[in-house]
Amino acid sequence: MHVAQISFFNDPQGRAPERLLEAWPSLVDVAEAASTANVRVSVLQASIHTHSFTQRDVDYHFLPFGRAPGAEAHRKDLEQLLHALGADVFHVHGLSFVHDVARLAELRPATPILLQDHADRVPPFWRRGRWRAALARSTAVSFCARAQAEPFKRARLIPSHARILQIPESTSRFTPGDRARARRLTALQGNPAVLWVGHLDENKDPLTVLDGLSAAMHSLPDLQLHCCFGTAPLLHEVEERIARDRLLRPRVHLLGRVTHERVEELMRAADLFVLGSHREGSGYSLIEALACGLPPLVTDIPSFRALTAGSVGRLWPPGEAAGLTEALYGIVPELGAPMRAAVRAHFDRELSSAALGAKLATAYGGLIQAPAETTGT
Repeated sequence: MHVAQISFFNDPQGRAPERLLEAWPSLVDVAEAASTANVRVSVLQASIHTHSFTQRDVDYHFLPFGRAPGAEAHRKDLEQLLHALGADVFHVHGLSFVHDVARLAELRPATPILLQDHADRVPPFWRRGRWRAALARSTAVSFCARAQAEPFKRARLIPSHARILQIPESTSRFTPGDRARARRLTALQGNPAVLWVGHLDENKDPLTVLDGLSAAMHSLPDLQLHCCFGTAPLLHEVEERIARDRLLRPRVHLLGRVTHERVEELMRAADLFVLGSHREGSGYSLIEALACGLPPLVTDIPSFRALTAGSVGRLWPPGEAAGLTEALYGIVPELGAPMRAAVRAHFDRELSSAALGAKLATAYGGLIQAPAETTGT
């Protein structure tokens, strides 16, 4: 079975192919996961560069197509490559590349198309006609959680014949490692030591998290929160909230942007992982936490519920600080090596490269065997 994983999104920075694969590890991880399940994988990536190479049994083809500058001039190159590959399935990253998907279906009408959601939103009303026409050419649409398909179904964007699949968006190469060593390397403090890895924005809702943790500090005086973040539109509000709270001031540490390697060590060292997201397409940092065996204390949203199976760690209602406090009180007595082992075991079963590869291979095989079958599951 040969699958072409296609990304129409062009890197705005125009990085060289090898550098881009380092910057976008999920592109590599998803491809290699499928490859480990005895699937031949070719990755087609929109780029200003033209380059092909093989890396760990995956064939990569970078060329201008999709939204890359010069795509129209290289249109024939893409067509020739698609015909030469003769893939059995097209796996397209993202739902919004409607013009490209329509063209793909015209070029290879007999080839099943799997569209994978990457935090896509239902488009405005005036654009939905084009979406419907493109998605009508798909054989299946995958989400991190099936519940995420509901807004698209209500907008009548997903055709009745298309399968709706639940497949994790990616995996992680992080490992639990040596926790004692990680504590020494990071000098992470707290009992429990709580770790945040995410932007400081309204969606991830750090202010609600601070409210919930502050309330808990009356009973958990040794709790400390360590925050890694990239973009921070709410940084001023976060700093003000910390400054006016005598409990938070000495116990919240804003680390800012840290390296990916540092994130892994911090996750190995921490006792709990926390996020207050209201909406996520998936949750890469949550997947990484689970890979490290770090128990999650995250919001009860569809993607987080799917990634944790609703039973690993604790879920709490988005926007409800009291819910976070209650969930924290419930999980603290259970923290320790057995829980960390259970978290990692869950990752191995459901989210590891082997697990993701098996799910992708099953999905691909089902589309080849009965591409036109109608199902809602």
